[in-house]
Amino acid sequence: MKVISLDEANMEKCLRDAQQERVVLTRKGKPVALLLGVAGSDLEQIELGHSDELWAMLRKRRNQKTLNRKELENRLAQSK
Repeated sequence: MKVISLDEANMEKCLRDAQQERVVLTRKGKPVALLLGVAGSDLEQIELGHSDELWAMLRKRRNQKTLNRKELENRLAQSK
């Protein structure tokens, strides 16, 4: 992680650096912004990656009991 004062920040350099590591911008020694590189991502990926609703749903699903393949095949056979 790179820390850069706003007084010394060059936006082009900060954006280039953010593609490799997080860049924290500071004002009077206190963090005010975090730059994250998103090259190669589209707007939907970026939006979903920061969606509290999506992450809550994923946490809920991850806590559910899972089925192994045999159990799944049995359930599918019973539903026919």
